[in-house]
Amino acid sequence: MTLGLGDRAWLRSGSTVLCLGAHADDIEIGCGGTLVRLLEEHPDVSVHWVVLSAPGARRDEALKSANVFLTGAASAEVSVQGHEERYFPYDGGALKRSFDELGASISPDLVFTHRREDLHQDHRLVSELTWNTFRHQLILEYEIPKWDGDLGQPNLFVPLAEDVCERKVSTILREFGSQRERDWFTADTFWATLRLRGVECHAPSGFAEAFHARKLILP
Repeated sequence: MTLGLGDRAWLRSGSTVLCLGAHADDIEIGCGGTLVRLLEEHPDVSVHWVVLSAPGARRDEALKSANVFLTGAASAEVSVQGHEERYFPYDGGALKRSFDELGASISPDLVFTHRREDLHQDHRLVSELTWNTFRHQLILEYEIPKWDGDLGQPNLFVPLAEDVCERKVSTILREFGSQRERDWFTADTFWATLRLRGVECHAPSGFAEAFHARKLILP
């Protein structure tokens, strides 16, 4: 079955979307194209964008990039927190309190977060806390390509027009200058993932983003 992002069954008018990322650039890499398309088709959607760790120059990069991707949202709130990257599991109490505060302050209709089987320890804990906190929301887990080779078999695909993919990739490369020396941080990496998922869902453009949807409830 194909469910369009514009269908009422996907998001109702005035919905709230929560985007969670352990680090600066995680949200953009994992679901940036889907967010661009979603906001084009649902201009009345409000977005809460939460980055849990972005030290130094990464904080400014995270804020600038989020503002670019959230163009077109009815309202947008961007939060960049100060948790220590790479140490999330060893500072679990502080992370849990952050999620408790978030869960008490908003009740989103849709949550984008990390994948439970992601081998990066920070990503994995964010996913666990997402499911612990948001028990009555639709949660879609995005994927991050990296050295660990932990990409799985997603079960939900969002086809994307090529120009949307170009906006995603070019914005990531432009806004996150601190990452340009990393061997994985290249246009080829991001385009390859989009192309692979496009092949797997027969996307008309040939490109797509993919997610893991663990629990779907039909009203």
